[in-house]
Amino acid sequence: MAFGLSKCTPGDPCKPRQGKGDSKFSFLNYQNEYERRCDLFDLSGPVFYFTLTSSAYPDTLHKIIQKDERENWENLIAHYGNWKEISNYKKAIEATHLKLFEIPDSVGKTAIKKIKKDLSFLPVLSKDRMIKTRLDKILENYNAAANRFILKEYLDEEVNFLSKSYQAIQENHTQHKLYFPTFYWNGFDNQYHRWLKKTLTGDFGFSYINLRPVSSEIKDAIFWTFLMMSFSIILSYFIAIPLGIFSAKNKGLRFDKITTVLLFMLYSLPSFWIATLMVVFFTTPEYGEWTNIFPSIGLGKLRSTAPYWDRFWETSRHLILPVLCLTYARLAFISRQMRSGMLGVLQMDYIRTARAKGLNENKVIWKHGFRNSLFPIITLFANVLPMTLAGSVVIEVIFNIPGMGKLTLDSIIQNDYPIVFTVLIMSAVMTMVGILIADILYAFVDPRVSFNKK
Repeated sequence: MAFGLSKCTPGDPCKPRQGKGDSKFSFLNYQNEYERRCDLFDLSGPVFYFTLTSSAYPDTLHKIIQKDERENWENLIAHYGNWKEISNYKKAIEATHLKLFEIPDSVGKTAIKKIKKDLSFLPVLSKDRMIKTRLDKILENYNAAANRFILKEYLDEEVNFLSKSYQAIQENHTQHKLYFPTFYWNGFDNQYHRWLKKTLTGDFGFSYINLRPVSSEIKDAIFWTFLMMSFSIILSYFIAIPLGIFSAKNKGLRFDKITTVLLFMLYSLPSFWIATLMVVFFTTPEYGEWTNIFPSIGLGKLRSTAPYWDRFWETSRHLILPVLCLTYARLAFISRQMRSGMLGVLQMDYIRTARAKGLNENKVIWKHGFRNSLFPIITLFANVLPMTLAGSVVIEVIFNIPGMGKLTLDSIIQNDYPIVFTVLIMSAVMTMVGILIADILYAFVDPRVSFNKK
């Protein structure tokens, strides 16, 4: 699914940032750079093991490397159905384009420049009216220049071939081929096979923007996300579990009522709003010197050559507010789940039996009730691993933390899809691993749960 979605993304990552230029050297250089980027991003060759299409389409269409041109020829085939004539028209455009670079500047330089401009549009045009408009302009400029210069000696054959080849497309159309399905076997040398092979070995390709390996980009970001999420998860679980148990133990009392109201208030507060308030009120002296408690957003400005403990304390101070924002909502939710689970367990017969035996209340709660009330908490734990990798987009953006959430958002905005889909794959894998760990913990907590076949 991730690979299929990546094929539906807009844009052309192989397209070089510089234009095609006006000289033969820059034109060929553009082609070479395009092919080099396709090889780098592994976007050359057929997409899948097989192609199911109509008989009007050839099995060699993937050899047209440039995406916009390939889509244009596909549109022409969909309209006329005669690939042989369309292929001749394509060859005529290429031959004319290359011939134009061989003509000396003294032979109608202005006219040649105009012809080049109109000719460059033909490979990406598929509508009949627009193609005819460009062809008419090419013929008009060619005829006007041929009367004054010896342009005919250089370009007459190519221009005639160009005009006749497009006329042949219209006259020899074979739309009936579009209604007959055909099957092409592409073999194992295809984009999906190579992508799957690399992904399984940890090679996620290269970033479309800065051409760095995706693994390197993620490695830089995952450290900060993992650090923040780990502290947040540890804090929330270590506080929420005892709080939920104590609240269940004192059900209906003042402590239970107060904590219930406070925790529901915390859970209802949006994290982006709390994060913004923290930045405004606790990182600047605008509202008084006493409000300037924590450093501003980011991770500090100390260089990597600074002493380790200086960098440690500097970074720690910057991470306090983000960790608090990540913790408070999770704390409220987990404690409510723990309270509900414990209340359900405390109504069980074996708890009443333990109390009837005269066991200490703390022993009843922690030895007999605690383990059996952990099922909702273990279920929540299944989401911990993907959260640890994916991070929090809102918190990381507000506090300017270069973690996975911010990296994913920046990649989406910049259409850097290899990073986006790598994060998707990693989150999916970690979700399955988290569910597997939760299932194992069920058996560990409750001996009645068994994975053996009956």
